[in-house]
Amino acid sequence: MKSLKLASSVRKDILDMALVSKASHIGSALSIVDILSVLYGNKILKFDSSNPKYENRDRLILSKGHACMALYSTLAECNFFNKNNLNEYGKNNSLLMAHASHKVPGVEFSTGSLGHGLSFGTGLALAGKRKKNKYRVVVINSDGEMNEGSNWEAIMFAAHHSLNNLILVIDYNNLQSFDTIDKTLKLEPLHTKMKAFGWKVMSLDGHNHIKLNKTFKEVKKEKNKPICIIANTIKGKGVSFMENSVMWHYKSLNQKTYSDAMKELI
Repeated sequence: MKSLKLASSVRKDILDMALVSKASHIGSALSIVDILSVLYGNKILKFDSSNPKYENRDRLILSKGHACMALYSTLAECNFFNKNNLNEYGKNNSLLMAHASHKVPGVEFSTGSLGHGLSFGTGLALAGKRKKNKYRVVVINSDGEMNEGSNWEAIMFAAHHSLNNLILVIDYNNLQSFDTIDKTLKLEPLHTKMKAFGWKVMSLDGHNHIKLNKTFKEVKKEKNKPICIIANTIKGKGVSFMENSVMWHYKSLNQKTYSDAMKELI
């Protein structure tokens, strides 16, 4: 599967970017690598890297914009821009800002204020419907940002308008801020809630490329409802000492931790 090779490269890119920039949010970026790699690497999304704004492209919105290292790297690996530009991440006057920026080729919407991405994506999906355009909109939310009320307004709106061209992927790594989801603000029963709001809901292992690939292809057949994919993930996936650790939402790499992490990815 092309996505597996892409995911391996993206994880290494994230570590390189994080070391040079002394950035944080490494764990958040690593948890969505497999989701992005399947979407782009297996051509689930319709895109043209030589013409990022062509009208019939599918739109991907990374609502959890602090995880942008994963998106920037994926786009660079898919030739939206020169991979060497990743070295500019987080530097003054760089287009590669520390939260997702629409100035970067392939990035649809600047994000970082959690809770905004789904509202924007819902508007894009409605516009596509009214224009009778065939594009789909994929929004990647974090589990913690599901606490934001704006999401639930968008969830009701999308179901009311039968936006079957809208796919919400919830990166359910079960950590937010300084603790677990359950201890911060309970989200369960999430599957039941989304279904009650009128969505088609599916849960899966967010690191299983076969299941992700199959599910993204299956949801194309949905005729009447927006789709929610609850992707059960591991924060810091791929680096053992980062996995399930809230510290790596905030910590930066030094040369030793970078070397230790990179050894696990090679």
